[in-house]
Amino acid sequence: MLNGIHFLLTYKCNFGCDHCFLYCGPSANGVFTLQQLDEIMADAKKMETVDTIYFEGGEPFLYFPLLQAGIKSARKHGFSTGIVTNSYWATSVDDAMLWLAPLKEQGISYIGLSDDSFHYGTRIDTPPKNAYKACKLLGIDCDYFCIDEPKVKTKAENNSAKGEPIVGGNTVFKGRAVEKLIHGLPQKDWQGLRSCTREKLDAPNRVHIDPYGNVHVCQGLIIGNVFEQPLSKLMKSFNASSHPITGPLIEGGPALLAEEYHIPHRDRYVDECHFCYTLRKSLLDEFPQYLAPRQVYGLSN
Repeated sequence: MLNGIHFLLTYKCNFGCDHCFLYCGPSANGVFTLQQLDEIMADAKKMETVDTIYFEGGEPFLYFPLLQAGIKSARKHGFSTGIVTNSYWATSVDDAMLWLAPLKEQGISYIGLSDDSFHYGTRIDTPPKNAYKACKLLGIDCDYFCIDEPKVKTKAENNSAKGEPIVGGNTVFKGRAVEKLIHGLPQKDWQGLRSCTREKLDAPNRVHIDPYGNVHVCQGLIIGNVFEQPLSKLMKSFNASSHPITGPLIEGGPALLAEEYHIPHRDRYVDECHFCYTLRKSLLDEFPQYLAPRQVYGLSN
């Protein structure tokens, strides 16, 4: 049952972090219009199951007037609202208050603040800390949203029965992370990677919608386009088992996807996401309507 819509307000970001599973950065394209946001939310209201709207990116604060208007529209339709931001704008607590006060007036419910080494290295006095203090002063619910760099856990650090090295941290191995962060990590035999461990592909409780109208059940894995068919109809007609990508993934994970389409591949991968992402990238030209946009795979649209 679909409960949440996460708008990728834009793919553009002032950062180009190594862990980004959407390949966002300063040169990335795409941004919603207010009319598009409002029409999608009006349709979502008809579904009667959606209760939460998030605005993400990229960096949604790069289009601050649109972000404000989007929150206002979401509140008009009765949704609770959230934002995920790197807080680049919070150069001091006072400045953070200037940015956040209008969002408080619009009724923002929650703000997730990305504060990790990918964004700010070893800095201690980071902008997200200023934003956190401002949120507390304004009475806005917030928390830090931190991604740890992957590392190899030793025998003493992990709970593996065999004491084998495993990957620690919460990096998701899709997008730029596959290019930048897999080197030197322990990897597993592809034949054992027979499930999707992160997403409920057969019954998603939230989807991401990007500025091109793509509806993602996993970043870069598309089930339809809201500019071609309203989300309410799309979700009602979606059959995960007959979808050419989600079908094999549900039945047998990325290993079955590789077997189903006879995709040449390596013998070992860090995890299921790493294997799946690599296979999907190989299928881009065969299934452009289901694997999109190419920007999420590090390619030109």
